[in-house]
Amino acid sequence: MDPTDIARWQFAITTVYHFLFVPITIGLSAIIAGYEISWLRTKNPEWLRLTKFFGKLFLINFAIGVVTGIVQEFQFGMNWSDYSRFVGDIFGAPLAVEGLLAFFLESTFLGLWIFGWDRLTPKLHAACIVLVHVGTLFSAYFILAANSWMQHPVGYGYNPDTGRAEMNDFVAVLLNKVQLVTFPHVVLSAYMTGAAFVVGVAFWQMVRKARVEDRSMYRKAVRSGAAVLLAAGIGVAITGDLQGKIMTEVQPMKMASAEALYDTESPAEFSWFTIGTPDGSTEKFAIKTPHLLSFLATGTWDGKVEGINQLREQYQETYGQDPGAKYYSPGDYTPVIPLTYWTFRWMIGLGLLGAGIAAWILLATRKGRTPTGRLLLWSAMALPLLPLFANSMGWIFTEVGRQPWAVFGLMTTAQAVSPGVSAGEVLTSLIVLTAVYGVLAFIEVRLILTYIRRGADPLPEPTDTADPGDRPLAFAY
Repeated sequence: MDPTDIARWQFAITTVYHFLFVPITIGLSAIIAGYEISWLRTKNPEWLRLTKFFGKLFLINFAIGVVTGIVQEFQFGMNWSDYSRFVGDIFGAPLAVEGLLAFFLESTFLGLWIFGWDRLTPKLHAACIVLVHVGTLFSAYFILAANSWMQHPVGYGYNPDTGRAEMNDFVAVLLNKVQLVTFPHVVLSAYMTGAAFVVGVAFWQMVRKARVEDRSMYRKAVRSGAAVLLAAGIGVAITGDLQGKIMTEVQPMKMASAEALYDTESPAEFSWFTIGTPDGSTEKFAIKTPHLLSFLATGTWDGKVEGINQLREQYQETYGQDPGAKYYSPGDYTPVIPLTYWTFRWMIGLGLLGAGIAAWILLATRKGRTPTGRLLLWSAMALPLLPLFANSMGWIFTEVGRQPWAVFGLMTTAQAVSPGVSAGEVLTSLIVLTAVYGVLAFIEVRLILTYIRRGADPLPEPTDTADPGDRPLAFAY
């Protein structure tokens, strides 16, 4: 067993698992803030009940997300020490700012929001959840800045005495051209994910037999969530188009592998579905749209898109023979083509399907209607999974498409792994972490389903007339 292979599997499993919680956290925090502000403006108790209902689900998701995220940082020291030594001066800076600034902002104001219902003024309490959402955006920005540097390294210099890449322009790292298109794309996709979660939960509550008197409240959640999902979906499409053009500029091999384009074409076709050999090198059948790939890659309908074979020759001339491990041919510089091809399409397809279902739900629930059709019900139940899996497919494509590079043009993945860690040690940690994450998944799903079934609690009648300052500190729910 190769330690590099196992280390890659461990990082992939833990990262994809952790990122299931991140977009829900970002999206839900924004929607909950919107609900609480709506309650402040209208004094409609339905908005307050929705705030508290989805607040419970948000807190469960946030707690599990924090636990699973801690593992990511430890892996850099355990399995990827050569990577940490080489780029730690750059990669560590935005992560440190994220932990010291953004996460503390989130956690501090989340604590005030949880325990401050009867101790803060309504406006100040609503401001707390707004700041929680701002904290999630800061966290996303700094973490994505670190990842964008791996895709397109800028603002650094190589020190031959230490053999390390060292930062010389932090602003350049934060304003990386890849970062400027990746951040809005990821945040808007998180809004889609959070909104889809709200729609799925509220739609089920709206159509079930119990608590008929609450249907108007859940309809508000369904329609507001569907509207956010549809609007965010349009934004994701626009930013994704911009991101594709930047990707073609800085990582042309990733765009070529996304289409399994082996030879340069001008204009280039985009294939929606392809049947080929297992390695993706030979096409047997494909459904294509002429000129579309040229537009996605260059912004013009007849633009030239470089192919894998031509790019491989350029990379060999520029970087020499790639010292990659056994899963890459020496000097190949080519990612796993079938994986990049299909994750790219699953990302797009699941996102479009989610936006389409949201539009359908908006039409079906207009003018106070409560649709009961089975197809729409099952579509709404599946809706939370569509943007969630689209996010995962997008990140798998982003990271696999960069291979064999850990940092594009500077360090390969095989060079980044810890030299002193054995395959047995990495395998042991992989098994343990996967088992722990499985237990956490069971806990998460059980808690989420339990509180979803309960639905929104009725607002209690005010009975305590004591001075709020004399009340004991109590959990808000």
